[in-house]
Amino acid sequence: QVQLLETGGGLVQAGGSLRLSCAASGRTFSGNTMGWFRQAPGKEREFVGCITSNAAYTYYPDSVKGRFTISRDNAKNTVYLQMNSLKPEDTAVYYCAVARFWWKPTEVNDYNYWGQGTKVTVSS
Repeated sequence: QVQLLETGGGLVQAGGSLRLSCAASGRTFSGNTMGWFRQAPGKEREFVGCITSNAAYTYYPDSVKGRFTISRDNAKNTVYLQMNSLKPEDTAVYYCAVARFWWKPTEVNDYNYWGQGTKVTVSS
């Protein structure tokens, strides 16, 4: 059974940093592009970034570009989301997911496996 487990969420002050991890089990995803999304209360799930299977390419929306960095360790079947200079508007539940295809999967429907999410709260 495929499982994705996000960890590392919590409460942080504005301007602070957090590092989220997403550990996959049940099969290897070293050949898949992986992505991160977030969902704030009452809002749609939002794309945060993705990383290709070989980690050669990453892609971020303008809302997080320059502040968030995605990396991966295929030997550990784990993907990371480093979040710096956090803002209150970054408050959300953060999800990792496995993409259906390689290049720039930015929509929810571009992904077919999801974790349960980890909550990030940024206080002002």
